[in-house]
Amino acid sequence: MGNAHSGGIPREILDDLKLTTRFSESDITQWYENFQKQCPTGRITLQQFEEIYAKFFPESDAKAYAQHVFRSFDTNDDGTLDFKEYIVALHMTSSGKSTLKLEWAFSLFDVDKNGYVTKPEVTELSQAIFNLIPKEKQANLPSDESTPEKRAQKLWAIFEKKDNGKKTKLKRIVHLKLLAPIDFHSMNPPPPKKKDTMQVNGDQHRR
Repeated sequence: MGNAHSGGIPREILDDLKLTTRFSESDITQWYENFQKQCPTGRITLQQFEEIYAKFFPESDAKAYAQHVFRSFDTNDDGTLDFKEYIVALHMTSSGKSTLKLEWAFSLFDVDKNGYVTKPEVTELSQAIFNLIPKEKQANLPSDESTPEKRAQKLWAIFEKKDNGKKTKLKRIVHLKLLAPIDFHSMNPPPPKKKDTMQVNGDQHRR
C-alpha cells in the first residue's frame, strides 16, 4: 500500500515522527511493531504507561510522575495514548528541543488543564519528582531541596521573584518565560536504550 511503510507504520505518521523527534526511521519502525504486539488495540493505557516508567526508575516510586506525564500527553482525555502520542512523549521527556520542552513542562504543571499553574500544583509535581530520587540519594540533597515541600517553595519563590510576587497563579506565557532558565533534567526519564524498544507487562522486546 502506498500510504504505509513496509514495517506496517503509516507513512504519514513515520514521516511526521522523523521530523518532530530525534529518532531514526529504523527505531520508529521497530517500536511500532512492538507497540502493535503489546497493544493490539493501537493504544496504551495508563496502567501500561505506569509499568514502563517503573522500568525506567526501578529504584524509585515513579507511579505519580508517570500519571502526570500521561495526563500531559492525553490531550483528548480519553485515558489512552496512541503510538504517535507515545513516541512524542518519549521524545519530549528525554531529548526534546528546549522550547518544546518548556511547552510540555507547562502542561505537566497545569494539573487541572485550566491554563494556569498554581502553587499547590507546583507542590504536587514536586512530590512526584521527588519520588523519582532513590531514597539513598535523598540524604545527599541540598538542605533547601531535601523535601518535596522545600523544592516546591524554592521553585515558587523563583516564580514570585521574577514576577514581582504579583500572582498566586501563572498564565501559560508567563510560566514559559519563568521556566526558561530552570534546569528540569531531574524530571526527565532516561532516553530509550538502543536495544530496548518497549517494555510493557514485564515483557521486553529487543531489536
